Amino acid sequence: MTAPQPGGTNPMNDQQLLRYSRHILLDEIGIEGQQRLLDAHALVIGAGGLGSPVALYLGTAGVGTLTIVDHDSVDLTNLQRQIAHDLSRLGWPKAESARQAVGAINPDVRVHARVQRADAALLDECVAQADVVLDCSDNFATRQAVNAACVRHRKPLVAGAAIRFDAQVSVYDPRGGVHPCYACVFPPAQVPQEVACATMGVFAPLVGIVGAVQAAEALKLLTGAGTPLAGRLLMLDARTMRWDEFVVTRDPACPVCGTG
Repeated sequence: MTAPQPGGTNPMNDQQLLRYSRHILLDEIGIEGQQRLLDAHALVIGAGGLGSPVALYLGTAGVGTLTIVDHDSVDLTNLQRQIAHDLSRLGWPKAESARQAVGAINPDVRVHARVQRADAALLDECVAQADVVLDCSDNFATRQAVNAACVRHRKPLVAGAAIRFDAQVSVYDPRGGVHPCYACVFPPAQVPQEVACATMGVFAPLVGIVGAVQAAEALKLLTGAGTPLAGRLLMLDARTMRWDEFVVTRDPACPVCGTG
């Protein structure tokens, strides 16, 4: 897996060397890997339960530029699990609230808040500019649209989902033509029955667990550390705290990434 190469930013100053010292101490990351993070641009679709820990962890880790896309506003019911928001920002656009939360921890990160729906035009613009995309949305149509844009622009996608006590997470990397895309595993024509946490509920820490995994996979992709989840789907049942792993393969007849 090839990580993005460092761009033309300035070398880390003393304060940054101290802030990111625990990453720099890791052989798999080091100064070069941390510099890649500082030079990187991550696109986060959704600033809710999954997007909150994703944005916070990417920000604290020093990803230089974050674009956060969400059209919704902060509601009191969100605060049970959406840790980027608080009572002082009820009614704020979630993207702006998340930008404020990241900036309070690491003001060096450039955060672009896009208070818009993630439609095809916006995705085409934003995915093209990103090094990695994290899908933290809550509906099947958006997930398919994000995946299609990632395939079109050949950008790695880290996708997560959670409802009730159940969750899933994987990496869909179209680079190299080896791994499946999201549509290979979840065909667009097989539209599932939509379920929402507003009616089904969601276990608060579950979105934190999955969001943290998503952030970890994105950081691995950006630095080249470890082995990403591409080609593997993790399923979590938080009732028993059991993880199951499934090998997923590319579908040559996939309507999005296939050749047939």
